Amino acid sequence: MLESAPNHAASPVSAGARALALSPPPMVQVRGLKMYFPIYTGLLQRRSGEVKAVDGLSFDIPAGQTLGLVGESGCGKSTCGRAMLRLYEPTAGQVIINGQEVSAAPAKLLRQLRPAMQMVFQDPQASLNPRMTVASIIGEPLLEHTRLSRAEQSERIDELLDQVGLNRNFANRYPHEFSGGQRQRIGIARALALNPKFIVCDEPIAALDVSIQAQVVNLLEGLQQRLGLTYLFISHDLSMVRHIANRVAVMYLGRIVELADRDALYASPHHPYSQALLSAVPEPDPQTEARRQRIVLTGDVPSPARPPQGCAFSTRCPQAMPHCRVTAPVLSEIEPGRQVACHLYTHQAASALVKVAH
Repeated sequence: MLESAPNHAASPVSAGARALALSPPPMVQVRGLKMYFPIYTGLLQRRSGEVKAVDGLSFDIPAGQTLGLVGESGCGKSTCGRAMLRLYEPTAGQVIINGQEVSAAPAKLLRQLRPAMQMVFQDPQASLNPRMTVASIIGEPLLEHTRLSRAEQSERIDELLDQVGLNRNFANRYPHEFSGGQRQRIGIARALALNPKFIVCDEPIAALDVSIQAQVVNLLEGLQQRLGLTYLFISHDLSMVRHIANRVAVMYLGRIVELADRDALYASPHHPYSQALLSAVPEPDPQTEARRQRIVLTGDVPSPARPPQGCAFSTRCPQAMPHCRVTAPVLSEIEPGRQVACHLYTHQAASALVKVAH
């Protein structure tokens, strides 16, 4: 009796699928994150509405990489970072950091998860207690979350000061005795105290002089390479985001309108808002700057308390169609690694499918 040879081609598995199955899960996974702030009016302070600061964000950040989050002031960038770390209680959505769901964790479990996720705040002066010495500020997380002896804490503080490029003799000084860049280094040292996996950098260079900004960004990059950190880097400075980020998400009125690899986004932005945003970045070459055409948007940013119907950008978009003012576009993948929320590309994709079908 003859036995048939096994058919290895019956269920072929592509190399890409095998690689995807073997690849580790992202360090950070965000699904449908919403952060609404209630509005109370009248004598009885009844709830009359809500500010949709973050309205359904979804993205991943692989371990050891940086996602840049950019957009106009008031679009919800900082609120997104704070909601991810539960500094604000999210209205809805799921946030998973280092394999642990943060968004629904009870208070006791959340405290145990805090060491893995930290934040560097925008204003270094406001984020440091003026009545505490540098040693006390950096040592406070060690005091709350570890059982290190006083000598071990002191040794760890000295080690952290070395990592951020500060003299160990500064440990007994107060925040007002430092420059803005040095204060931000203290904030970074505090964030590193518990060996986190993920750090939200909430515009860490916005309050610093231009000469100091590059030093802080280089410090963050060096720490990422040595410690394997994962960053969410929130910033207005598009040139700095281009320097540090692996992928970039563009936000407008609480939503992501485009998410792509850094080089692809800066070379060819697809969403009309991304195009306008990047057209405002000055070019160092005078000849290129002279030929560059700036896209100037008209009108004001709508209120997040009363967003327009359909696409939130339709009131300012130079390419808006009637359909844009009725139906909100969904963030969809239009090519490998690039997601765009725009009807211009959903219509193109639909037309391409019709042509293929015929």
